[in-house]
Order: sequence, then structure tokens, then C-alpha cells
Amino acid sequence: MDWEKGEESENLEDRRGLNSRKVAIGGGIGVVVILLIGALFGLDPEKLKQLVGNAPGGGNGQGEKRAPTADEERSRKFASTILRYTEKVWDDVFTKAGKRYEKPKMVLFTAQVDTGCGTAPSAIGPFYCPADQTIYLDPTFFNELEEKLGGSKAEFSQAYVIAHEVGHHVQNLLGYSRIVDEKRRTLSKTEYNKWSVRLELQADYLAGVWAHYGQEMFKFIEPGDVESAIKSANAIGDDRLQKRAGGFVSPERFTHGRSDQRVKWFRLGLETGDMRNLKKIFEMPYDEL
Repeated sequence: MDWEKGEESENLEDRRGLNSRKVAIGGGIGVVVILLIGALFGLDPEKLKQLVGNAPGGGNGQGEKRAPTADEERSRKFASTILRYTEKVWDDVFTKAGKRYEKPKMVLFTAQVDTGCGTAPSAIGPFYCPADQTIYLDPTFFNELEEKLGGSKAEFSQAYVIAHEVGHHVQNLLGYSRIVDEKRRTLSKTEYNKWSVRLELQADYLAGVWAHYGQEMFKFIEPGDVESAIKSANAIGDDRLQKRAGGFVSPERFTHGRSDQRVKWFRLGLETGDMRNLKKIFEMPYDEL
């Protein structure tokens, strides 16, 4: 991915390197995988509160900050640049639709982080908190994605992850998140999960839409980039994650969609850039997604 000449966002905060109290999140990689199954690439506020409420310790980002390592500085610059690319693309898309795009914030952290949705451990994976309109990311997640889940930590794959979380912000601005939250209060767990899947596939589609217009504006996609993002989308489908964790698949527990669905909607967003498909994802029969 050709990103290094891009501008950086003013809306990124790097809380890594702060001398705050460290915490222990027990259970090792097993906990990481289990949490990723339920929370990877987006989590509704209620689920997030339930999970992070059990996380011990402070981690409020206060204290003296050490100098960043070379890897940390590069990952900060990368995340900031990708965030800026999303700001420019969505500002343009919203303006053309007669709307105003409110930019989200992004926080990079290590171990755990205080958010408007509660205190979250890094094991939860990247997530968007609608309460403070902020994306939270521990960049070491990308190592887990490649080494433990079979995805890719190539730069465009990382950009896909960030764009997916920004997609949740776009959903929040357009009212889709509110629709699903209302479903949570009125439907059974199984039926609500189907709406959670719709929301996640829509965020994958929005990541593709971003890449579509981002490529038109900035020409940042290089050979092999799309394949790396598709590899990651395929790796974190509910069916793949459930089978990896327990050896069996329970479709009624899907909250993010099958691997083939996640790849399908990301690819379609990338190919078309058509925002009209957002409504289609919410209206078409569930079995046809």
C-alpha cells in the first residue's frame, strides 16, 4: 500500500508508552480468541459494557510518557494517515449527499483503555465506541490476526480493519446503529444476532466503499493489497472463528457473518462504491446476505 506521502489526521491520540499501572488479563491466547469471536471488528454498546466491566485496573492514560520506539512511531503514522484518508473520503461522500461528516477520533493503546463505553482490555480487538465516537486500537492486534487467526498484517489489510471501524462510525451517523440497538431491546437473542450480522456486513461494505473512492482520489492500492484484505476478512468470519475455537459451527450465534459473506460485501463495496446498497443489506432476506 502506497500511503507514506499522505497527510496525517489531527484526530488521533497515542496513549502507548504511558507509565500507567499495568494490569493482567488472565487466560492467555485462549481468552484472546474467545473474545475475538464475540467482539472482533465491532461490538454493540451493551455487549461492550458487559465485557469491559469485568476488566480490572485503571489504564486511564495518565502519567509520564516515554519516547516511542521506531515501530510505534511507524504504526502511529500509518494509523493517522489511514484515518486522514477516511476523513477525506467520507467528507466528500457526505458532502455530495448534502450531509455533514463528523470526524471520529482514534486512540492507540496498550493492554487496556478507558473509553466512553467502559474500560476495555486489548483482547477485545479493535472497536468503535459510539458514546464518544472514537475508534480504539491496540496495534499488536495485527500480529494476532496473522499469527493466530490466519489473516494478514499487510498494510492494506490493516487499513481494511481501520476502515471497518470507521464504517461503524458512518453507520452511527446515518442511523443504522440506532435501528439495530432498538432491535436488541425487542427481539430474542437469536433474532437480534441476525441484525448484528447485518450491521457488521454493512461495515465491511463501507470499508470497501472507502477503498473504492480512496483509490480514485489517492491511488494507494498496490498489487496484492486487495488479496491481503480479503485474506483477513475470510479469516475472521464467524464460521472460521467458531470452528477454530471449538471445532463446530453454530449459525444461530453468528454476530458478524460467515467468511464468504464478509468477503462478498467488502468486495462489492470496493467494486461499486454504491451507498444505496446499505439499505439493501438491511432489507433483503437474511438467507440471501
